Amino acid sequence: MSNSLNKENVLKALTNVMDPDLGKDLVTLGMIQDIVIKNGNLAFTVMLTTPACPLKAKIEKDCRDAITQDLGEEIHVDIKMDANVSSQRNADINVLPSVKNIVSVASGKGGVGKSTVTVNLALALAKKGARVGILDADIFGPSIPLMMGIEKGTRPEVRLIKDKHYIIPLEAHGVKVVSIGLIVDERQAVVWRGAMVHSALKQFVTDVIWGKLDYLFIDMPPGTGDVQLTMAQTVPLTGSIIVTTPQEVALADARKAVSMFNLPNINVPVVGVVENMAYFTPPDALDKKYYIFGKDGGKQLASEYDLAFVGEVPIVEKVREGGDNGTPIMLQEESLSAKAFEEIAAKVAQNVAIENARKIAKQSEEKPPENKNALPKIG
Repeated sequence: MSNSLNKENVLKALTNVMDPDLGKDLVTLGMIQDIVIKNGNLAFTVMLTTPACPLKAKIEKDCRDAITQDLGEEIHVDIKMDANVSSQRNADINVLPSVKNIVSVASGKGGVGKSTVTVNLALALAKKGARVGILDADIFGPSIPLMMGIEKGTRPEVRLIKDKHYIIPLEAHGVKVVSIGLIVDERQAVVWRGAMVHSALKQFVTDVIWGKLDYLFIDMPPGTGDVQLTMAQTVPLTGSIIVTTPQEVALADARKAVSMFNLPNINVPVVGVVENMAYFTPPDALDKKYYIFGKDGGKQLASEYDLAFVGEVPIVEKVREGGDNGTPIMLQEESLSAKAFEEIAAKVAQNVAIENARKIAKQSEEKPPENKNALPKIG
């Protein structure tokens, strides 16, 4: 057995373990790292594309089974499951260069819980170990500072670097936050024309030191107007999340949001549809569901446009209370809603990784092969 337990045979065994999302084996994908063999014991690291990978347990089990089948049951296997969040940002790296993935959270209309979804998804990924930020792009109705529990009157630091002023994001619950609500008094109405809004949003992108982030969520204002167009064309978005409620009046506007991201001059993939306020379950009757606003509207929307439906969030009073008092449901005790947000966050991260792999593969196909026999250019 000592002769068979070597790095070459370990890698050969692990070529039988596939990443279900990317459709290739872990060795080909470069996900097997730091192989150590000592005294008949084997240790290695599986480097996933996101710390919130919903298939983490399955991949680990598949690795153990592959080693056991090829090299024997008596080998002690120590597997470390780690993550290096994937990114497909190459050509656009001059904009937010230290941010791996930029995901907008949008809705066709207000009142569907878009900001609530943004906050709790960000916290769910941060809880898994990802580096996360939130850019509140809702200039006229910023709610992220309140929901994240940032004390009223707190202002971000402005730092002078090489004769230019930069904003340093505030941090709340391990998530970096920038919002117009941190700069303008909450009682003061923001009455700006389009050019001023465009300038402010551009500053939030170019004049903020975000640092290294795995995911930056942009909380979009409702609708499909100037702000949405500005952000979609200014910021290199990895993808977008559409938030809706089940009723038809919300779905009609959500369809417009999907259509906006599908426009040729925007062309941003939708990495998930979230149905908020999906149903109500009484605390004293957890086996019952009351579909107050209709049923499966988000699923139908996703099916209609061939999009990923990433989950539904029930109507729970603590979700609303958590947003009002700055302690989102993801920071509270285990609950049905917190579990829903964790599952949705994992699926969003999973779909972002798949989208990254798809774009990288496409770029490789489009890149012309190197001609080693070509003559050098002169002049």
